[in-house]
Amino acid sequence: MELRYVAYALMGLVILIHLYIVWLEMFAWTTRGPKVFRSVPASLFPPTKAMAANQGLYNGFLAAGLIWALIITDLHWQRNVAFFFLGCVMVAGLYGAATASRRILWVQTVPALLAGAVLWLSA
Repeated sequence: MELRYVAYALMGLVILIHLYIVWLEMFAWTTRGPKVFRSVPASLFPPTKAMAANQGLYNGFLAAGLIWALIITDLHWQRNVAFFFLGCVMVAGLYGAATASRRILWVQTVPALLAGAVLWLSA
């Protein structure tokens, strides 16, 4: 199997993670959010619903960019677009880990870093 396809599978994992985040932050913030973010008082979820939806939208853009990268047929451009959006995910994950929760490093940054590394090695 070509290493490129392993990178695609890892990118698919990053996409799925971000689609879950979109769903959670945009559509299930007040129902599922308190179960996921147990350290946040449940009373804070209703007043932060719009803020969470905005964050979810940005995560949707990251997922959309990675989906776009997977459907680009020119391998050179595909890699450039994939590296850009994986880099965005990594930066967002590092910032989230530094400011919100260290868990974000493992959930968001590490999968994107792995996908980017494997994509780079597949050249």
